[in-house]
Amino acid sequence: MAKLDARRVGAFLADPGACRVALLHGDDPGLIRERCEALIRSVTEGDALRLVEAGREMLRAPTALANEAASMPLTGGRVLVRLRDAGDGKQVLDAAKAALAAKGPGLVVIEAPELRTSAALFKAVEASPAGAVIACYRERGAELGASIGRILQELGVSAEPVAVEWLVQRLGEDRMLLRRELEKLALFVGPGGKVTPEAAVACVAEGSALDLEEALIAAMAGEVAVADKALDTAFAEGANAVQVVRAALRHVQRLHIAALAVAAGAAPMGALEALRPPVFFRHKPMMERALRVWRPEALEAAGTALLEAERRTKTTGLPSVVVARSAVTGLARQAAARR
Repeated sequence: MAKLDARRVGAFLADPGACRVALLHGDDPGLIRERCEALIRSVTEGDALRLVEAGREMLRAPTALANEAASMPLTGGRVLVRLRDAGDGKQVLDAAKAALAAKGPGLVVIEAPELRTSAALFKAVEASPAGAVIACYRERGAELGASIGRILQELGVSAEPVAVEWLVQRLGEDRMLLRRELEKLALFVGPGGKVTPEAAVACVAEGSALDLEEALIAAMAGEVAVADKALDTAFAEGANAVQVVRAALRHVQRLHIAALAVAAGAAPMGALEALRPPVFFRHKPMMERALRVWRPEALEAAGTALLEAERRTKTTGLPSVVVARSAVTGLARQAAARR
């Protein structure tokens, strides 16, 4: 069975077939947990007597996991043995090999978040026809958008495409955190409801991140007072100086891409529509105004100034917040003068 590609994962979680060892690894522990719980549901069918939580002491005997997987519960059916936070030690490797070679009907699921693909455990499971390796890495882009849509559907709500695009830009660092935010959002819109961009912003947006984004968009459009007030709020809610400067640099880089398209003949709104990830609809009017006052060469210079500002937050005696604020409000004043 070996390593499963993304297209086969869903079917495997619903029916792992004759697999005897499933190895879940990757940098998203929440996704590892979610997929393990999906396997638990499909294998044990909700019967608690068919789930065995393996402790570290069970690894002292190499065949202990295999023996548990081969056991027959009083209620019948297949057993699932779950080993959490497995490393690449010899005990885990020996236990996995014994389970792969066993003839019992049960499934051993090994959760190994930090496991390298060069590890002996990874290679042993991948090489066995009785093993399955499932990568659980943080999702991004279209893959994350598809997962958000699927989870919302499971929760009994739908979502407008623009709202999903907005959620993709702000969620996905950890699957459990993502699911909690989406559960909160589903409760917010109610059963059978539809997630709109306004609902997503109202329910999910973190204060400092949202205020920082508003500050940067206002700054590049020349709204000095609006940018300064939004910066005040962002700093008060936990934004730090380096975060502000780096976010400003990313925003300037996106504007630079759009400005190059405008210089090549595209309409400002068309250039914004082509940006990926998409521009949130509420921000398009002000970003269009920014495109009308900033030329590519000026944006390139702004990016260089922001790189210098980041260096200054770390190397000068000035308070880093003062440096970051000066960098952003300086851009706002430039934009106002150009306008």
